[in-house]
This record gives sequence, structure tokens and C-alpha cells, in this order.
Amino acid sequence: MLSLIQRVTQASVSVDDEVVGQIGQGLLALVGVEPGDDEATLARMADRLLGYRVFADDAGKMNRSLRDTGGGLLLVSQFTLAADTRSGMRPSFTSAAPPVEAERLFNRLVDICREKHAAGVEIGRFGAHMVVSLVNDGPVTFLLRP
Repeated sequence: MLSLIQRVTQASVSVDDEVVGQIGQGLLALVGVEPGDDEATLARMADRLLGYRVFADDAGKMNRSLRDTGGGLLLVSQFTLAADTRSGMRPSFTSAAPPVEAERLFNRLVDICREKHAAGVEIGRFGAHMVVSLVNDGPVTFLLRP
């Protein structure tokens, strides 16, 4: 599992011109599920998403997490993130989990994050063509692995 996180002042995801998830200040996480991901992987990723320190403290240092700030978390499934791009001029998706398994694991990650982050967790729509809008704050972007 991997998550491309971006610190945002706002972010939203739309499907067919309808907003299905949106947050103000917080993190947008594009999540790719890989074969072999399991419950331990999900728990570790949830802890990293909620505890990764990317928000400024009073001294301007990145010392605060979503848990500290109470910001929103927008989780968006993105199988292309798990693509193998090491060779050729077209991505291979053999390194991404099959759709049924990926959806089950993504939904479980959402459940874990919602249990641990009462401040709010929003989502896109698994498997849909989504339009993601965001205002990256910094810019601050990190690739997280569990």
C-alpha cells in the first residue's frame, strides 16, 4: 500500500459533476493498494496518515499531525499509483491489487481512519472516474509506505 499525501487548504472529489467528498484544511491522500496488503498494513497506514507531522507548529516547523490539528482527511482510491513504470512507455498494473480485493482493503482503511479520527474522513468513489480538486499548501507532498 502506498499513499501520496498532500497538505491542503481545501480539496474535493466529484463524480459526474457532483461533489462526493470535500475537506477544508487537512490532507488529501491518493491511495494505491498492492497485492499482499493485509490488516497490519492497513493499521500502519492509518497511523501514518493520521500521525505524520506535516503541519507547522508555533515555530513554523513541521511538528503537527492531523491528530494534532483536527484537520480533514480526504481518501481517494487510485490504482494507477501502484502501477509499475520501470520500463517501457506504458504503465503495467500487475503491481496493483485486483479491483475486488483493492476495494475491500480501501474500505477497511476508511473504516479504521474514521474510527481513529473523529474530526472527519471523506472519500471519493471507488472505481469511478473522479475529478479531484485541491489547493496544495506549501506545496507539501509526500509518498508514504506503511
